[in-house]
Amino acid sequence: MRSGPPALPLGVEVFPSIAALAAASAERFIAAAEKAIATRGRFVVALSGGSSPRATYERLAREPLAHRVDWSRVHVVWGDERCVTPADPSSNYKMAYDSLLDRVPLPTANIHRIRGEEAPERAAESYEAALRNLLETPTGPPSSNPARRIDLVLLGLGDNGHTASLFPEGPALDDVSRWVVAAHVNAIPPWRVTMTLPLLNAAAELLFIVAGKDKAAMLNRVRCGPPHPRELPAQLIAPTSGRVHWLVDAEAAAQLGETA
Repeated sequence: MRSGPPALPLGVEVFPSIAALAAASAERFIAAAEKAIATRGRFVVALSGGSSPRATYERLAREPLAHRVDWSRVHVVWGDERCVTPADPSSNYKMAYDSLLDRVPLPTANIHRIRGEEAPERAAESYEAALRNLLETPTGPPSSNPARRIDLVLLGLGDNGHTASLFPEGPALDDVSRWVVAAHVNAIPPWRVTMTLPLLNAAAELLFIVAGKDKAAMLNRVRCGPPHPRELPAQLIAPTSGRVHWLVDAEAAAQLGETA
């Protein structure tokens, strides 16, 4: 019998509500933006889709937080996208645009979306080219140079252990040469375009935002269970020269430390 609550895994912070989680996530976003802009003159952030980050985006779009970011120096990219049109309700771009991007003074030229309406392989190739141009790395692996990598990647956690569109046992997990790939996954819609592990793990900071009781069992498996990275791709997020943090609400953290 446990005498008290289990110790939290390293890098995990728990918040009592989705509102508190969103507030903390927004502050992390602002801190990363301020640091990058002060040192390098711009901030490159990869946004996530799904339900968990929406409250964070909405908070960033409201005062007093909106004026704390120099949006003219922010470049927005996406970790993954569903292969749908940008007006489709399931589009990661649309969710971010409606909740944040259309509500702050972000230059249109600084929004680098994945063209999910194109054929998946073509969309992946064109997006990798766009990212290489943005990060000034025309060939080869992602750079560890702070001026040529993504400053912050926001990630979610699927109830099957996926993150971005890196799904269990998917071939995208093995791709070490490309930055972006098309992935056919066991989900709706089945075609996705996703950043690969080398690009994600080259980022300066990766921030998981996880909320809801439906994520509790999987969060515990990923963070407290034995390593099964091909079954649980979120375990493969391990920055090569950066940091990873997990911000979760109390419902998602309810099973942390239990036998996984």
